[in-house]
Amino acid sequence: MESKYHSFEDLLIWQEGMNLCDQIYNAMQTCHDFGLRNQMERSAVSIPSNIAEGFELNTNRAFIRYLYIAKGSGGELRTQLYIAMRRKYLSDELGIELLTKTKRLGGMIHNFIAVRKKQNRISIIKIILAFFHI
Repeated sequence: MESKYHSFEDLLIWQEGMNLCDQIYNAMQTCHDFGLRNQMERSAVSIPSNIAEGFELNTNRAFIRYLYIAKGSGGELRTQLYIAMRRKYLSDELGIELLTKTKRLGGMIHNFIAVRKKQNRISIIKIILAFFHI
């Protein structure tokens, strides 16, 4: 996979995913609803994990697929944040802050997917032009 990034650790979306993961763990550490807590932690972990896994597969197509999975995990986490707020496991202030960060990260992933798709189309066009010696 051609990239200006040498490792997934260089990606801002991975770094932000890791920060969000830390914040979710901190926010939920005193929650006694272990099912919801575990699911929220797993959703948060899934975001940077899928970004890393997709990057390491070294194909643009696989990377895009895993970016979509990471974005989906963000949607799952947002739903769980709403549940935690309704159950009063999180204050409205903290819940809204985490929702905002999760939405922002989802937007960043969405934009990154768009860039990767564009690069994929350009690569395909170059291959076709080379094949026909254009």
